[in-house]
Amino acid sequence: MAVQPKKRLGDMLLEAGVLTQEQLEKTLAEKQQHLKLGDALLERGYITEQQLIEVLEVQLGIERVSLYRYPFDTNLFTLIPKEDAQRKLIIPLKKEGDKLYVAMNDPMDFYTIEDLRLSTGFDIRPVISTKDDIIRSINKYYETEEGFEELRIEETQEVSAQELTDMESPIIRLVNQLLSAASSQRASDIHIDPQETKVLVRIRVDGVLRTERVLPKHIQAMLTARIKILANIDITEQRIPQDGRIKINVDYKPIDLRVSTLPTVYGEKIVLRILDLSSSLNDIQTLGFNRLNLQRFQSMIEKPTGIVLITGPTGSGKSSTLYAALNKLNSEDVNIITVEDPVEYQLEGINQIQVNANVGLTFAKGLRAILRQDPNIIMVGEIRDQETAEVAIRASLTGHLVLSTIHTNDSLSTVTRLFDMGVEPFLIASSLSGVVAQRLVRKVCRDCAEKHEASVSEKEIFAKRGIKIETVYKGRGCTSCNMTGYKGRIAIHEVLMIDEAMRNIILNRESFSKLREVAIKNKTIFLIDDGLLKVKQGITTTEEIMRVAIE
Repeated sequence: MAVQPKKRLGDMLLEAGVLTQEQLEKTLAEKQQHLKLGDALLERGYITEQQLIEVLEVQLGIERVSLYRYPFDTNLFTLIPKEDAQRKLIIPLKKEGDKLYVAMNDPMDFYTIEDLRLSTGFDIRPVISTKDDIIRSINKYYETEEGFEELRIEETQEVSAQELTDMESPIIRLVNQLLSAASSQRASDIHIDPQETKVLVRIRVDGVLRTERVLPKHIQAMLTARIKILANIDITEQRIPQDGRIKINVDYKPIDLRVSTLPTVYGEKIVLRILDLSSSLNDIQTLGFNRLNLQRFQSMIEKPTGIVLITGPTGSGKSSTLYAALNKLNSEDVNIITVEDPVEYQLEGINQIQVNANVGLTFAKGLRAILRQDPNIIMVGEIRDQETAEVAIRASLTGHLVLSTIHTNDSLSTVTRLFDMGVEPFLIASSLSGVVAQRLVRKVCRDCAEKHEASVSEKEIFAKRGIKIETVYKGRGCTSCNMTGYKGRIAIHEVLMIDEAMRNIILNRESFSKLREVAIKNKTIFLIDDGLLKVKQGITTTEEIMRVAIE
């Protein structure tokens, strides 16, 4: 019998039609030596984990299992220690006679299978599951409730420092579990909310908060103390808000957390902001700019002088866009200095200053000091007042490129906001290069997206903006998106280029509607238009766009 030649993963994905030849070649050329092809393709977002698993399932003839609501036999967890399960991405499912079924992220990992056979004595039968599914299950089912009883005993006693720093202590395990669960679900924030009889742990995933766990009230003091120790803030002070930072390794990868405490009537509420260092250093190409907008944005930041403002509410991805722009401009022949509050991501080759109100180092003061440091490009975290606005604008007039953020609803109202702050029209007209307004919307989950006919009201919304639509995509809800139908987020943008006609309108303080007319004449793509075009491409849904963009 002729032996079938072993197919390579790239060829299998090409055959299945989930990958193009160009994407495959690009990935193979750019990927690092130690990275597997599958992981490299996932990282670039060319395929989803579900698609990869489907191809492997057909090719290897290994069954695929969804662990969402899987009836685990928790007695089997003693066979594989938690550390091994996390490191190798495996979890035991069931045993039948001398066979042990194990869910694996990589069923081709024969070393792990052989290790398991030797350590457990069973005949190992691998099945495939997604990485997120396995991590979520390990966090959920391994030793979850264990430890609360041990903690109850100490309720009456004072919590010892030893207890809060001893790595085997149940409270430490609990904090690590919470961080691990949040990180594996790609959460942006963890909220620890004390209530009268319990403590709620909520996480924000793709901009939406949901309850992750409910903890008993008696462990609140220890939980708070542990997080404060990690963040290096005063444990004894409970009456005033405090801030700190934590750098920690969770599931073998480094994460950076910004911690903020707030005294409430039921104790201190803690919010941990997860700064995912890998996702922040985006390439401008991956931010979701439409072709015309990308071209306009790049031409604005490539000018040697002028001021470029990025606007939007809190949590609309302004920092990511700023950092992506700095990343593009960062080379050894320019001096880039930033003044931020707080410094979220540390960038190599860029001088970053942290605002410190206690010693009088404000945005305006920091900016004045920067100007004496011979900079080419300056980034100001936020323009909050007239003083900062004027120093930033004067810096851009003296031959520097200034990037900053400001809080307004859209690009045009940024100009009126600067007027309101008391900045002179001639200063605005001569310095402003452009404004980018942006919002984040959730993306339809690629694994469960289904085509639907557009509803009558959807067709009306599109027709109003002069766009025709027949079909839209919506997520059905699956294990990889936690049954929400959405996975990941993308930005929608409005890029306003300031041209001569606009400068004249600003100089003469003419009406807002005149600015709008010129913007429309210049083919500016407004937020809602960019959003609706992304709905048409099947990236997001009309509901998401209407949630963030108003006509």
